[in-house]
Formats: sequence, structure tokens, C-alpha cells
Amino acid sequence: MNEDTQQTTQRICDGDSALAVDDAGKEHVITVQAGKKFETHRGIIYFDQVIGQPWGCLIQSTQGHPYLFVPPSTADLIRHIKRKSQVIFPKDSAYIVMRLDVKPGKRVLESGCGSGGLTLALATAVAPTGHVYSQEIREDFIALTQRNMQKAGLDRWVTFIHADATQGFQVDEPVDAVFIDIPQPWTCLAEARAALKNGGFFGALVPTTNQVQDVLRGLERNAFGLVEVEEVLLRAYKPVPDRLRPRDRMIAHTGYLIFARAAVKPLFAFGSREAKARAEREARAEREAHAEREARAEREARAEGGVIISSP
Repeated sequence: MNEDTQQTTQRICDGDSALAVDDAGKEHVITVQAGKKFETHRGIIYFDQVIGQPWGCLIQSTQGHPYLFVPPSTADLIRHIKRKSQVIFPKDSAYIVMRLDVKPGKRVLESGCGSGGLTLALATAVAPTGHVYSQEIREDFIALTQRNMQKAGLDRWVTFIHADATQGFQVDEPVDAVFIDIPQPWTCLAEARAALKNGGFFGALVPTTNQVQDVLRGLERNAFGLVEVEEVLLRAYKPVPDRLRPRDRMIAHTGYLIFARAAVKPLFAFGSREAKARAEREARAEREAHAEREARAEREARAEGGVIISSP
């Protein structure tokens, strides 16, 4: 069953993706298939007894353990995809989608798909009229992400490109947004700007501050403005009414997010160190000119025996 049909029906159907959660809170993202079964250390669930049941139902395993069946969210799918590399966490991918203004009809380019966590979020956001172009240098990552997109029913909205980002992005027309998730994103910033529409959205994720510095220097050398560096921290709470408090662990630092907008050349990098230095020079010159006017007015007033009135 396709994703649109799954979201409109109230009952579990053959071919649906489901999030099954046991009474200990263990989660499983599975595909319901007639004639097959789901095996765990807590017993077996036969899918024939699941098909036709309403979403949100409890299904008993052969060992008597209850499993709650609900449709998986995008965050569930990202957290449970098969992976070979670290994925961008839902707390970051959701914010990235918002900051890059990704929505139906948008054309988005990502550099470095990894295992496809962000690819999944982007494809979900651009569907049904937009498209994601995922350029990756490693064929094994492309193959894994393709399988993950097929399993999620999102493969029709993603085109994979096997190529080196430092040699340019292979898209026919400028895109609305670019996101870079590779070890050295500063090596392909000129290529990212060339692939972006004027005024388009740029984003990158790096794990360390020295990498952030390299990206910022690269953005200054290219036509980017409105640069921001941010970090998303997520704290969960124990949902117990009588003893509500934060959980013992939290998803804290997962990476630094860098966002910018594509400007038109020639550009005096708005918000860059050069721009700030120029603004400081102009402010200093204005202060010196103001002080000179004050001093001249004071000299003239004393010469005429008048009252000294300071100008604002």
C-alpha cells in the first residue's frame, strides 16, 4: 500500500509500514505482509491476525506480550533505517527542513547522503510535486540509501548522482536549496553556490568548531550572506504526572548547523569579517568627525565668549 493510502485508512492493511512497540517500550518498524510473521524474543506475531485491525490496537504475541501498532512517523523511519554511517537526527533534520524552506514543489540538492536519514526527511517534505537530488561519492552509500527510500516508499522523489562534489554538482537547473553533509564542506562551496538559485537556501552540518571556522571562511569567499551558526539540543522528560522530571540522558551535541543565503555577485560579503571591519572603520571615522565638530564648536564658542552647546 502506498503512503497516501496508509494515511487515509483507519485499519492496518497488507503492505503497510507499522511501528510496533512492546510493553517494555522497545520499538520496531516493520512491514505488514499477509502470510508472514514478526519474530522477537518476546514471541511471534502473525501478520494475518494484524491485517484488518484498527490502527492503535494491541496485538498479543505468542508469549502473551502486547504490542501497540501505530503508523510510523518520519522521525520513526529515520531512527530505524538501516545504516552504515551516523545519520542526521530527527531533531536536526526537522530544523534543517524548516530553515531551508523545504516544502512540496521545491527542488533540493544534498551532498553526502550517508545512510539516507536526511534524504528521507527531504523527500517527505518535497513530495508530491518536488524532487531531491542526492549526490554522493560512495556507491555503497547510494545503494543503501536507495534501499531505504524504496522501503519508505519515497524513491520516486529522489534522484541519486554518483559524483565528487568538489568537481561540481550535476543538476540541470539551479535548485531552491543545497545542504552539504560531507567531512570537508568548505571544499565545494563555490560549486554549491553555482547550483543554487539567487536568494536560495544553503545549509551544512559539521561536528567540530574548527570545521565551522573553515566553512565560514569559505562562505566569505563566495557569494553568500545572512550567515548563521546554530546548534539544536533536545531534552526529553519522563511522562509521569507525579514525578515529572528530565530523563537521565539527552540528545545534546550532534553537530553544528550553518545556514546562509545565496547572493548575487559582485558581493561584498554581507555579515562577513570584511563587512564588519568596514562597518567598524566607518563608525570610527564618524566618531572622529563628530569629535572634531565638537572641538571646533567649543573653540569658536570660547573665541566669541558664548555658551558651549554640545551637538548630539
